[in-house]
Amino acid sequence: MFRRSVVTDGTATGQGPADDNFYGKEVGIKKKSKVPGVMITQFIEPLPEGMSHPDFTRKPIALTIQEGKFAFFKAIVTGDPTPTVTWSRNNGDVSDTSRYQTKYDPTSNEHTFEMPNVMPDQADTYKCFAINEYGQAIVTVILNIIEVGYKKNKAPQPAAEATNGNFKNVLKRRSKILPKSEQSERKDGEIDPKFWELLLSAEKKDYERICAEFGVTDFRWMLKKLNEKKKEREEEQAEFVRNISNLKPIQVNADGTASFEVDMDLIDPSSSIFLYKDGVMVPYTKELGDKIKHNLKQVGKKYIFSMKDLMPDDAGLYQLDVEDVNMFSTDFKIPMVDFLVKIQEVKAIEREDAVFECVLSNPFSKILWFGKNLPLEQGEKYDIQVSEDKLIHRLVVKDCMVVDKGIYSACAGIKSCNAWLVVEADKEAPKGKKSARKTTRAGGSSMDLQKVAQEQQVKLVKEREERKEQIQIAKEEAAAAPPPETPPAPAPTKTPAEPEAPKDPEPIVKEPPVVEPPVVSPAASITTAEEPGSGHPIEEAGVGERLDEPLVDTGEPGITCGLSDIYCHRGQPAELAVTMNIECEGTWFKDGEQLNSAAGINITKDGTSHKLTIQTCKDNDSGVYRFVSGDQSTQGKVTVGGVPEFDPDDLHKFSKPVIIRVGQNAAFKMPFPPQESLVVSWFKDCTEIKDGGGVKIVREPNHSRLLLRDCLRTDAGEIKIQLKNPFGSVEATSKLIVLDRPGPPEGPVETAESTSSIIEIKWNPPKDDGGSAVTNYVIERQQAGQCLWTKLGDVSADRTSFRDRNVMHGKKYNYRIYAENPEGLSDTLETADSIMAGIMILSGPPGAPQVVSASKTCIKLTWTPPEDDRGVPIIGYQLEKRKKDTNQWIALNAVNEPIEDVKYAVKDVTEGTEYEFRVSAINESGPGDLSPPSAMVCAKNPNMRPCFKNPEDFIVVRAGISARVKICYEAEPPPEITWLKDNEPISPWINIINTEGMSQLVIPSSKRSDSAIYTIIAKNSVGEASFDIEVRVTDEPKSPGPVELEQTVHGKVLVSWAPSPDQELDDRLFYMVSQHDSNTRVWKTIADRLLTNTYTANNILPGIEYHFRIYAKNDMGLSDPSQSPTWGVNSNRVQNTSNGGNSTEVCFERPPSILVPLKVHTPPKGYQLYMTCAVRGCPTPTVSWYLNGICINSDNNYYITNSFGVCSMYIMRVRPNDSGEYRVVAVNSLGKAECSTKLIVKD
Repeated sequence: MFRRSVVTDGTATGQGPADDNFYGKEVGIKKKSKVPGVMITQFIEPLPEGMSHPDFTRKPIALTIQEGKFAFFKAIVTGDPTPTVTWSRNNGDVSDTSRYQTKYDPTSNEHTFEMPNVMPDQADTYKCFAINEYGQAIVTVILNIIEVGYKKNKAPQPAAEATNGNFKNVLKRRSKILPKSEQSERKDGEIDPKFWELLLSAEKKDYERICAEFGVTDFRWMLKKLNEKKKEREEEQAEFVRNISNLKPIQVNADGTASFEVDMDLIDPSSSIFLYKDGVMVPYTKELGDKIKHNLKQVGKKYIFSMKDLMPDDAGLYQLDVEDVNMFSTDFKIPMVDFLVKIQEVKAIEREDAVFECVLSNPFSKILWFGKNLPLEQGEKYDIQVSEDKLIHRLVVKDCMVVDKGIYSACAGIKSCNAWLVVEADKEAPKGKKSARKTTRAGGSSMDLQKVAQEQQVKLVKEREERKEQIQIAKEEAAAAPPPETPPAPAPTKTPAEPEAPKDPEPIVKEPPVVEPPVVSPAASITTAEEPGSGHPIEEAGVGERLDEPLVDTGEPGITCGLSDIYCHRGQPAELAVTMNIECEGTWFKDGEQLNSAAGINITKDGTSHKLTIQTCKDNDSGVYRFVSGDQSTQGKVTVGGVPEFDPDDLHKFSKPVIIRVGQNAAFKMPFPPQESLVVSWFKDCTEIKDGGGVKIVREPNHSRLLLRDCLRTDAGEIKIQLKNPFGSVEATSKLIVLDRPGPPEGPVETAESTSSIIEIKWNPPKDDGGSAVTNYVIERQQAGQCLWTKLGDVSADRTSFRDRNVMHGKKYNYRIYAENPEGLSDTLETADSIMAGIMILSGPPGAPQVVSASKTCIKLTWTPPEDDRGVPIIGYQLEKRKKDTNQWIALNAVNEPIEDVKYAVKDVTEGTEYEFRVSAINESGPGDLSPPSAMVCAKNPNMRPCFKNPEDFIVVRAGISARVKICYEAEPPPEITWLKDNEPISPWINIINTEGMSQLVIPSSKRSDSAIYTIIAKNSVGEASFDIEVRVTDEPKSPGPVELEQTVHGKVLVSWAPSPDQELDDRLFYMVSQHDSNTRVWKTIADRLLTNTYTANNILPGIEYHFRIYAKNDMGLSDPSQSPTWGVNSNRVQNTSNGGNSTEVCFERPPSILVPLKVHTPPKGYQLYMTCAVRGCPTPTVSWYLNGICINSDNNYYITNSFGVCSMYIMRVRPNDSGEYRVVAVNSLGKAECSTKLIVKD
């Protein structure tokens, strides 16, 4: 069961399904959906964990569809538990399964509501409900139906009107433009309503084109009428939109679709939008990717209507209506054209121009170009060109960069083609600099487009001639047909000669289309007039009807061949002729005035032919000529003029060449008299120049200017201006000369002569002289193997050869030549190979290389110079090597980098590989004969006794961390390494790591017990070597014991202390004594490196308090101090002996004694030595040092000190002669003491 709670805001009437009362008036919480337009009501707050109310992730989309089609709505819902989805409509039920079908696809989770063969009565507002026990979600959608045919008697649906008062009946929607099938025949002078609809949405620049298309010539009347219609239309639009702008006519896009756009600010966003084509409503969808042909996309206030799968029958008038008011009209024209040659892929180098070319099947004035789906226009980046016959179209992408690569397409009507532009980086460009602009072009069709276009033009002309022949045959067949019996025609009435000439009657006619009349050559007879380029007779000037069929002789006068507009050359005769179907009289009029034969005008009649001849045409002969015979009339306009002319002075001035430098602008200006219908064209080398890019063309009534910016050498050529009017054309020619440096001389450089003292070279003049003659050539030379170029001189432009007399026999030289003109030097032309002076003379072979020494990294060689150098000095040698069992000899140095000595150390060797070597002597001609090869030698070290490199003999390590002893050695062959600890094998937990040239002893987590003398022994087949390293594992010492103070004599205090617990474990432990007194209040060290547990402090003054600190010290540092008691003013003092009392005399004298004896030392040669001992005695004994019985106290090689009984002897670097027995002798008045030790110096 569903859980229920009270709802405070139930759904409105008509907004719930048939079983809406299932919940009654229940309380709910409104929730917001992520999808706009979805209404959510939550029944329970809070929701249980993991549960959720229904929601739409995809809602149904409004649909406008034609009657009889398949209509459907799709929706995707979410919720836990899974919601139940139902559908309903506002006015009616959906229980009829034959008309409404509900489906669910578990794969895509889509709920579908289908209406097959949809009918007009199903147009309504539909709702989709998603319900579970925690809430419900509702969404509404509108279905519009387009009726097939116009059902006048059908009454509007009251239900739809009742639902929404502003909603118009979709079934009765009609456009103001009726379909072609329902259009009635228009009367004469009646204008097509399509004309006004197009003008209301068009820009002002398009008014003239639209008027010409519909035959409207009264522009004042048109503008007045248009303003009235605009006011009416704006008032109608104001009911539904606040603003409308950015009307973009329909056009074909690069992807093959057509679209038009409009910006509308709708007052009511729910207003219905309709689309018509030629007055017929067309269905469209708002869903992307739908199969319907027409689509509406709304982005903010912008509405974009698009049409895909274009076909020829898609042409027509498209209108956009909001409700029943037209907002925008646009005419879609599809010309019958196709691509004979499509554009091809272009691969261009950076800074090069790329060209796309195509050929059309019919002439087309302008096609659309797209680059990466963006429209392209004529400008500095793109040049769009069209041939004169309008069949060849070309797009030039200037100065290509890497960002220009992509797909480019050409669209002509609904046909399109596309191709890739691939832009590759310029590999020749200097690094870090922008490459120079290239004058070459990439791309273009591989076919001869001009030939294809000419063949197509011939084909079109042939088709036109065939149509003309068919028309002529039809005329002849009609003329040969027997005329029907008609009553005899009444006799024509004669015009009285005396009365005043009648005025030309004004017929009620339709204005003809504007066509270009033909030019009449001298004494031309105007018997027929054909529409240019069509092969059909043009519309008769006065009647507005085509005389495609000859008139049948019925007895009534009729015109079989009428007048047309012509152009006549001034000073030449002209003839106007009219042919009637029967012989009758006629009258000629000019500008409404009757004409008779007079001076300069001759009117004749020959049977059914009537002629008016103007003997010499003058300007006042221009006008509208009309021939009237009874009720029949025809007229034509005669225009008298002449071919355009240039002023001789202006023509002479224009013909002078324009000379500029590269990079400058070139300007041409040509004045001419103002004329009507004058077409001005500019040409370069017979190719018409278009405005855009680096070209600027200015056309004024009395002159025209041409500006070429940033000219290159390729811009040089013949510049021509052409003036053309209906009477002919005239041309004026000038020349553009662009000056630049000349191109490089043409190669290759030929060697005309080469001797031991002369080299003569030849070349050809450059193809491009840069616009000015080459004045001279500059020659430079470089000796082979050197970097310096030296200028040899220059020669005049008429000479293309040079003799170099300053050469040395056997040497090779390179040459380069510059061409020079007033603008500067050209690029160089260089010799391909070095040129030798004289004959090549090579040196004899040197002696075979001998091996001096060999190791694994280097083999040293020496050889003897060649016995015969053949008279040419030797520059150096080239050495080659060869591995054993191979045939390839590898040069160890280049020829231009000779070995100057007769010895060389070869370091490019591999250890253990055998090599042999050979050498050749190099002179100016190159390397000579090769020497015999050397003996095979192996790259390995020679056998040697092991020796150690800079070892350390004493290492201190803190207890607890790993101890690492590294010993480097040299030996060949590699020795066997053995480590000993105090001359015993090492423990298994000690690691030994042996690598080439080095051995390591690693003690992980060292302890004090690891302290010892470690010995490394290296032994190979040559010999053996050993070395001792003392490793001391220690830690920071513990503090000494309690300190006692005792005064022995006045002014001295004996400080004694208990030894540190580490004294027995560490033989390198000693003590340090610090003193503090109440005067200075500063601690100072008074004794250091004490090996005893006592110390006598001197200069102890009465009345001052003293404190002492005792530190234990070893290789790791100091211990914490042991503090002494205070030696104060009245404490612990020696009592003075009074004169009257008996006193006991204390004696401190004692003979010398050795407190700490000397130790045995075995340092390596060159190491330092520090030897100490401690002596005691009173009075202070005299200490002497002896080596092998000889006193050394005065020897400067030994530094001997005695500090309070601590006797030290220091040797900076021990020598072998320092080995021996050392003895210390202490002597005072009470006796003598001595100690000795041995010193062994190792090699």
